[in-house]
Amino acid sequence: MKLLLKTYLLIALVAVTSCSDQLDLYPRSAVSADSELTEDDVESFLIGVYASVQNNPGRESYIFPDLLGGDLNSASATNGAGTNIFISNLLRPEHGYISATWNGYFKALYQVNTLITSLNRMSETPRRLQIKGVAHYFRAYLYYNLVTKFGGVPLLRENTLEKLPRSSAAEVWQLVEEDLTIAMNNAPAFTEIGGDFYFVSREAAQALMARAKLTQGKNSEAAALAEQLIALPTFRLDRFDKIFRGAANTELIFGFKNQTSESSINMSTLFYTYAHPQSGSYVYKPNPGAMTMFESGDLRAAISVDTYSGLNVVNKYPSGQKGTDPINVSRLAELYLISAEGQGLAGIGRLNELRAARGLGAVSAGSDDQYLNLILEERRRELFAEGFRWVDLVRTGKAKAVLGIQDREVLMPLPETELLLNKKLKQNDDY
Repeated sequence: MKLLLKTYLLIALVAVTSCSDQLDLYPRSAVSADSELTEDDVESFLIGVYASVQNNPGRESYIFPDLLGGDLNSASATNGAGTNIFISNLLRPEHGYISATWNGYFKALYQVNTLITSLNRMSETPRRLQIKGVAHYFRAYLYYNLVTKFGGVPLLRENTLEKLPRSSAAEVWQLVEEDLTIAMNNAPAFTEIGGDFYFVSREAAQALMARAKLTQGKNSEAAALAEQLIALPTFRLDRFDKIFRGAANTELIFGFKNQTSESSINMSTLFYTYAHPQSGSYVYKPNPGAMTMFESGDLRAAISVDTYSGLNVVNKYPSGQKGTDPINVSRLAELYLISAEGQGLAGIGRLNELRAARGLGAVSAGSDDQYLNLILEERRRELFAEGFRWVDLVRTGKAKAVLGIQDREVLMPLPETELLLNKKLKQNDDY
């Protein structure tokens, strides 16, 4: 978000904190707003929603699928050893990351629902319809993250004091698609926001819909949505360094600008060493397989990983302890990969177009399974440390074979504290 928005953010935070005495964290104490937003409040509150969705889930939520996906490990691990133990340690109901992720998504959801409820009580204007589209995008985004991590979760179309049981994953996916349809119909077009990819657009909603369809196995629908976006003159594949260094580019569809002045989401602190020029705590490092997965000439390699003073580091988030970095949510390269996977072998041209843009030669496949493995490896390289790997392996049924994890570890456990506070919740199997 731009500097101009900081003033609005402060106003929005006043609106949010006015009910903070009652708001803790769903499901134990989510509540309805005490008072409706006025028409004058809506623009300011929207900026607060951007901040809430960006910040409340915490930095680890963005990389949790990478921590569980086999390519990252504890910085103290030797030669990639103990990966299974590392994953199992994270997937404990009492682990702080589990509760922070769950609570953060639901806390952000509270703010989104407050905005949606208030908008539904106002007369419709073109601008309010745009804001409605943005709000529904964010609710879909939050529920996409919840359902891919936890499976079925309590479904809130509006805030409530009632403690709710879990809805099925199918019901959550239905809401995700409903919300994204509203967003695709009502959010501003990318051109209407001046091509500023730090604001939600209807194209961002379509990109997330394509991802949601693919995750559910609706491959042909996912490919069609992806192809529509690829065909637009608005977006083009761009240089990898520009995408991850906050530069103007033609590839990013939506992301959080994540300015230091408004955010504590500093993922690079987890990856850089204290000896690095940018400094860091060096909590996690790439496993050896992640360091060697890039082919010779791959233009993504140096931006993705690096070795500093003999230690391997993730290099996509370069600010270290000295700042924050943008968080990419949707970009065109993912749409190429969605189209390639969704079309099956017929989509290999899209896969090879992406490879060519990244400095690599064409590949071929003799079977559907061989082709899927090529897609997954390309996604692994392209989307490394962006929150995809574990979800990709789970949705394609390959997680247990590739990672050697237990049957239960294809879902995260519900937080232990939530089970104690809401007896209607049922833990995922075998946790």
